[in-house]
Amino acid sequence: MDPTTIGLVGFAVALLLIAMRVPIGFALAGLAMICTYLFFGYRYSDTFQAGAAMRPTMSLISNNVFEFLHSYPLSMVPLFIGLGHIAYHAEITTKIYYAGRVWLSKVPGGLAMASVMGCGGFSAITGSSVACAAAMGRICIPEMRRYNYSIRLSTSTVAVGGTLGSLIPPSVLFILYGLFTEQSVNKLFLAGVLPGLLSLAGMLLVIFVWTRRHPEQAPVPEEEISDRDRWKALLDAWPALLLFLIIIGGIYGGIFTATEAAAVCMTIALAYGVVARKLSWENFVSAMKDTALQSASIFFIAAGAKMFVAFVSLTGLTREVVALTEFYQMSDWSILLVIVVLYLIMGMFLDPLGIMLLTLPFVVPLVEGMGLDLIWFGVVVVKLLEIGLITPPVGLNVFIINSVVGAEAPVHKIFRGVINFLAVDLLVFALIVLFPAISLLLPYSKW
Repeated sequence: MDPTTIGLVGFAVALLLIAMRVPIGFALAGLAMICTYLFFGYRYSDTFQAGAAMRPTMSLISNNVFEFLHSYPLSMVPLFIGLGHIAYHAEITTKIYYAGRVWLSKVPGGLAMASVMGCGGFSAITGSSVACAAAMGRICIPEMRRYNYSIRLSTSTVAVGGTLGSLIPPSVLFILYGLFTEQSVNKLFLAGVLPGLLSLAGMLLVIFVWTRRHPEQAPVPEEEISDRDRWKALLDAWPALLLFLIIIGGIYGGIFTATEAAAVCMTIALAYGVVARKLSWENFVSAMKDTALQSASIFFIAAGAKMFVAFVSLTGLTREVVALTEFYQMSDWSILLVIVVLYLIMGMFLDPLGIMLLTLPFVVPLVEGMGLDLIWFGVVVVKLLEIGLITPPVGLNVFIINSVVGAEAPVHKIFRGVINFLAVDLLVFALIVLFPAISLLLPYSKW
């Protein structure tokens, strides 16, 4: 059997399994083992050599997984996940929301803006969009509903705010992208800062315009808040600001690597939680259990993807894709447009992590062949995956918010609110593509 045929069939079946909601790790790992076994079985003969194929298959699979799981940069994944859980239980991540709520209470749509800012602050510590949407949804949506905010505005605000966890560092997607493309995670984190802030500004603009056109959907609270309460709420948010400055300032100033920054921040968050008596032993144990569960899940998915990447390399399918673009004499912009459309379409149906790990073996060689910066392309990919989190029919964050709120907010009603933000998200994406300096200014500049 022709290796390219095995590669095409394997890729098509992988897409089908992921679309059928087969767990990504099982789908990629299982297919990689079966297809690699077939590749070696038909390598030297038209007749399948079952015995001869077993040893090279097991050797390739085990070596790739071992080398990947023993890579030093991968250790930052459980550190950042653990930081997020500890910061949440120590009430560090929620302080930004409460500070924004107090300061913006008299601004039309102020509670919605505070929710987006709280999601941004949560994301800047946890690096997880799903965790951000789930945690902040339980805090922000009941608060907005208490002040008679419309259900569309309340739910869609937190759904889109949660996507900031993909772009604002630290981001698990950036970590895995860096590992699979052999790019600096430090530079990827820095590259995501300005696009993340630009996305945040775009969301705030949408809320401003929305509430100006429909003030009845965001009534201004009548409660009076003193200046003392405002400054107290702002000062209470110092731990979150400190952690963000350590992550970004430490990496940008060359003081820490991303892994070291994660370890330092986790230690500080733990110490703060204990000293401030915000973190009980039960909460600490719960945070560590959740960290272990999420880390193991990500490791399994990443290991399966690594096996799948090794299989794709064996078949030469990547070379065929590059040769196909050369045969049709596609311009760089045409190739980039095809990649963007591919990600947008896949984002409507598939999980972001699965999309990225499944497509990187094919799109990265194309981007390298065009001479484009892979750090910049990492931001492009993550922004596209961020958009996919809120794109119907399978916007993961929308379903997370639906599970948090329940029957009061049907999925279709949340999507109707989210559509208001999609245009601005696409505009921000266009700016990132047309002006690469937005992404590359920080990672390639020095103090």
